[in-house]
Amino acid sequence: MNDTTGWQAGWSAAVQRPSSGFDKNWAEEGFADQTVRQIVRVTGSGTAARVKLSNRYGTAPLEVTGATLARTDRGAAVRAGTTRRLTFAGAESVRIPAGGEIWSDAAEVRAAPFDKLTVSLYFARPTGPVTFHAQAFTTAYRAAGDQLTAADPVVFTETTVSWYVLADVELAGGPARRDTVVAFGDSITDGFSSTADTDHRYPDALAERLAAAGLARPVLNAGIGGNLLLGDAPWFGERAGARFRRDVLDKPGVRTVIVLAGLNDIGFSEVDPAAYPTYRPNPERSAEAVVAGYRDLIAQAHAAGVRVIGGTLLPFEGAEYHTPASEAKRREINTWIRDSGAFDAVADFATALADPSNPYAMLPAYDSGDHKHPNDAGYRVMAGVVDPEAL
Repeated sequence: MNDTTGWQAGWSAAVQRPSSGFDKNWAEEGFADQTVRQIVRVTGSGTAARVKLSNRYGTAPLEVTGATLARTDRGAAVRAGTTRRLTFAGAESVRIPAGGEIWSDAAEVRAAPFDKLTVSLYFARPTGPVTFHAQAFTTAYRAAGDQLTAADPVVFTETTVSWYVLADVELAGGPARRDTVVAFGDSITDGFSSTADTDHRYPDALAERLAAAGLARPVLNAGIGGNLLLGDAPWFGERAGARFRRDVLDKPGVRTVIVLAGLNDIGFSEVDPAAYPTYRPNPERSAEAVVAGYRDLIAQAHAAGVRVIGGTLLPFEGAEYHTPASEAKRREINTWIRDSGAFDAVADFATALADPSNPYAMLPAYDSGDHKHPNDAGYRVMAGVVDPEAL
C-alpha cells in the first residue's frame, strides 16, 4: 500500500495552538498513557487512506506510540473487522519534531462520500500541550491506556468536542480530479452553534447539496472560530492571510475557495476587552483594511490557479459587538464584495439570511440565539446560496 499515488482530499481541519476559551478541551493538558479516538466524515472517496498528524504548535517533539484507522459504527464504537494499524515509514510509532507534521503510510479502507472514519491515537508518554482544532462540533473520546483496538466503547469515559493532532485525511484509489472546494473563514464557516455530531455546518450542507445534484466533490472546512483576517490571536489561530496557503492552496485538487471572513476584524474593537478577554488583540480595523486583506487572498489564490468566491458578511444586529460603527463597515465591505468584481463570484449570504423587515438583523428562524451565528437551518440556507456554476 505504500506505493499508492494520486492522493485526493477527504477531510481537513485547520489546526491552532493549544488554548482554552470555548468548551472544555484537552489541548493544554495533553495526554499521558491515554488513547484519544476521533471521528471524521469524508467528502471524497477511495480505497486507501492516510492521515496527517500535526505538531505545528508544539514546543517539543511529540511521540505518538500507536495509531489505528477504522470505519465508524456509532459514537466511539468501530465496525468489527475494519480496524487497521497505521504505520509511519513502516513503523507503528512516530516522533514528530516541534513545529512538524507527518503523514502515515497508506492503509486499506474503502470510503465513499459521507462515510465516517475513526482515527485512534495512543500517547504512552506525557505529551505536554498539543496542537488542536478548538471547535469540532464532533465528539472526541478519551480512554486510559492503550485502547487503539478497543471494540467496547465503554472504555472511552471522557469526551470533548475538539480535534487533537489530527489535521488531514486523504484518500487514494478514486478518480483523479481537480474540483475540491475549500470553505475558508471564521466561526460561521467552522459551524459554531450547529448541532454536535450531526455534520450540519454550512460546508457539510454544501457537500450534500452538490452530491444530490450529481456534482459530488470534496468540500473541506478551513474555518477557525474567532479567526481574524488581519491579525493573529492566541485563541483564534493565525490570521487568514498567513494560513491561507497551507489551509487552502496546499490541499490536493483545490479548484475553488469560498472566503467568509472579516466580521471579527470590525467587531472585536467594539467591545471592552476586560469583558471579552479572548478578543485581544483588538485594534480598530477600517473597511479599507479588510478589503486589502481580501485582495491579498485573491492574489494568492489566482497565482495558484484557484477561483475565489466572496461571501458577504452576515447581519449581526443584537450581537455583542454590533455598533453603528461596525455596522457601517459591514455595509461598506459588502458593497465592495458585491460590486467590485474582484472576486470570481459572490455568495450573498447576508441577503439570504437577513430579516426582510430589518436587513441589519438575521431572520430569527435562522438565528442560533446570539444574533451572529446561524442555526442548522441557517447553515442549510447558506449552502443553498453558493452557485454550483461558480465552482
